[in-house]
Amino acid sequence: MFTHIRAASLTLKAVLERSFRADQDLAQLFDPMQGGAVVSLATPDGMEAAGEVGLSMWLYRLVRDDQTLNQLPGRPAPNRIRRHPLPVRVHYLMTPIVTGNANTPAPETEQLVIGRVLQTFNDEPLISGGDLAGSYQGTEVELAVRLETLTLEEITRVWDSLERSYQLCISYEVGIVSIDSGLEAIVGPPVMIALPEYAIGVPGAP
Repeated sequence: MFTHIRAASLTLKAVLERSFRADQDLAQLFDPMQGGAVVSLATPDGMEAAGEVGLSMWLYRLVRDDQTLNQLPGRPAPNRIRRHPLPVRVHYLMTPIVTGNANTPAPETEQLVIGRVLQTFNDEPLISGGDLAGSYQGTEVELAVRLETLTLEEITRVWDSLERSYQLCISYEVGIVSIDSGLEAIVGPPVMIALPEYAIGVPGAP
């Protein structure tokens, strides 16, 4: 389904929110009734414009996964072939948006938030089952979450595109997210038996 990108985002968001609220150092900050911090899918600018604090989990890049692009299509029925989905890997920039007194950044809390994100996905690099959200709920999908090592130049280009100064952040790649075709399955007779044919090639023959 085309909703799977959003489902992947909602899944990571729910996993992180649960992790923050289970941590004694961050539970109060991310308690809806106390600190009110959130995990937002908005950019850092978007969070600040909305007056929110917490973690910006911004989807900033989508890449087609060529390694799984040519997998054999599935057959929902013997005479039907499912059109090939588009497999993509999604990349999230995770930036803590936390302020202290006089609306200034709070570096210690930012480092706590980033540290908890790293710990969460190091302990749970594969997300499946009851942790899935959105259109992934109740499916057998398994999302792999991998920390990316970006060079200073690569990460600086991201911040330049946001037209703001560099902030503490990390990037995660999540895959595989499959975008199913919106077209009907191809109808055709099933392959009953495969009959191989052999030939002998003669050098110089036309």
